[in-house]
Parts: sequence; structure tokens; C-alpha cells
Amino acid sequence: MPELATFGETMLRLSPPGDEPVETARTFEVHAAGAESNVAVAAQRLGVASTWLSKLPDSPPGRRVRSALRQHGVEPAVVLSEEGRQGTYYLESADQPRGRTVIYDREGAAVRTATAAELPTDRIERADAFHTTGITPALSETLATTTADLLEIAREADTTTVFDLNYRSKLWEPDRARETITDLLDLVDVFVVADRDAETVLGLAGSPTETAERLAADRDFETVVVTRGDEGAVAVHDGETHEQPAISAGDAHPVGTGDAFVGGFLASRLQSGSVPEALTYGAATAALKRTIPGDAAVVTPEAVEHTIEGGTEGIER
Repeated sequence: MPELATFGETMLRLSPPGDEPVETARTFEVHAAGAESNVAVAAQRLGVASTWLSKLPDSPPGRRVRSALRQHGVEPAVVLSEEGRQGTYYLESADQPRGRTVIYDREGAAVRTATAAELPTDRIERADAFHTTGITPALSETLATTTADLLEIAREADTTTVFDLNYRSKLWEPDRARETITDLLDLVDVFVVADRDAETVLGLAGSPTETAERLAADRDFETVVVTRGDEGAVAVHDGETHEQPAISAGDAHPVGTGDAFVGGFLASRLQSGSVPEALTYGAATAALKRTIPGDAAVVTPEAVEHTIEGGTEGIER
């Protein structure tokens, strides 16, 4: 079985029921939520042995995160700390004009002090691929250094490095993101970026296809994937451009859709799928995620294949 290692922060997501605002809610649904652990969950459920590296407080909330990932078969290879707290975020969901609102409460999280020296980097060295995102270096100067160090470790071990830009405007300004991420890109084999982030952070205007082809020409990436939201994704690999339309789905649970796409894409590639096959697999995983509460794609290979084949209406009996 191929192996994937990921690194980043996982928070606890607290969601009021229905359209209830946070300030009046009496109960909350709780889910583990983090880009890198979301990718690990999707990949694990689709046949890739996945490990998530991080740093957590040695506390009940920290243990809640670990147990949530273990539920899906992901191995949480974490450093436990007596200092720092468990980060959380709140998600309000409502129809327009309110819409969906994310409220972060992650200051002082234990992960912000994580260094490569204290992490079990042997999990990265033995993995087939290592994945992280631009969210992680945005959290602290320490994590910016740690992200670079872990990518270096992966490169030296011939582990394929996968980086999703995943820009968050609530964490940093585009100029600072561009400066930090540009320095990391020389260590990246597979680069994933949303079309909007390529323009906001990297200053690349033009169509998604033009963006992907320019990134592939300017950098020594093995693969570039530009996601296009409701229009799907485009990838450049070995000089060839491949386009994948989105697979139609509802909009009940969109949070984590991008991570589901990456998890599905990597699961296919690590199991010898071609880039076009992986794009389709990622699109199907993302479509399924939009029907699933929480941040993680609780999917199966059978469900993904069924979605690729066109799915069905009515009741499964």
C-alpha cells in the first residue's frame, strides 16, 4: 500500500445547528478540521496509508483531534505539549444574505511552535509523498521555517513533495504570502493552486489553463494543478495539459471540498493512476464531500467510482 505523510494544524470545528448564530447557540456539532488532515483522511479512505504530523496540547481537546483522525484510519504522529492550546473555529451556515461565516479562535495553538527537530520525520522519509499547504507557514515564523525544513527532508529522501497554496486572507496579506511561498516552490514537485489564489498571491492573471502552463514553464514542477471551483480543474504534466470539469453536486457542505479533491487526486496518483484519471478521481471525491457534514470526506472507493460512472437518483436499497 502506498504511503502519504501530511503536516499542518488541525482545529476543532464548532458548528451551531441550522442557521443559529454562534452568539445565541446552546449546542454545537464538533468536527476535527484541518486542510492537511482532511487530505490524509480522504487518501486513507481511498486506499493510501496516511500519517498526519503535527503538535497538539496534551489535553482532552487535543485527544479529541487524535481520536477523530484514528476513526478514519489516519495515524496521528504528533508531538504532545504541555504548553499551548487546541485551536478551534466556528462555522455559521445560513442562507443569503448571511451566508457562511468562519470565526477563528486559534491564537496560542501548540502547533505554532512545532519544529522539524521534534517531529517524527522518519514518517516523511519513508512515505511516497509528503503534503502540506500554505496555511501552515502563515501561522508563525517558526512554522514557516518548519515547513521549509520538512520539504527539504522529503526532497532528500526522494519523497514526492506536494504543496497546495491554499491562501487564507485572514492569516496574511498577499505580499507576505507571495514572499514566503515563492521561497518554498523550489522544493515542490506537485503544486496545487486555486485559480483565484494564483492571481491574488502570485499575480498570475489569465485563464486557468494559461496559469497552469505558465507555472509549469517557469518552475521545475512535476505536475501543476489549477483548480477552477465550479468549473473543475486543469493540470499540466510532462508537457501535456489535461482539463477536468467539475462533477455536479449540491452545496449543502462545501467546506473541505478542495481538500477532498487533493486527497482523491493523490490517492489515484499514488496507486498508479494517470494524471487525467487522478483529476477525475479528485473531482468525484470533491463532489461527494459536498454532501457530507464536517470537513472530512467520509468516502469509499466504491462511492467515488459510482460517482464517476454517473451516480444514481432515488434510494439505494
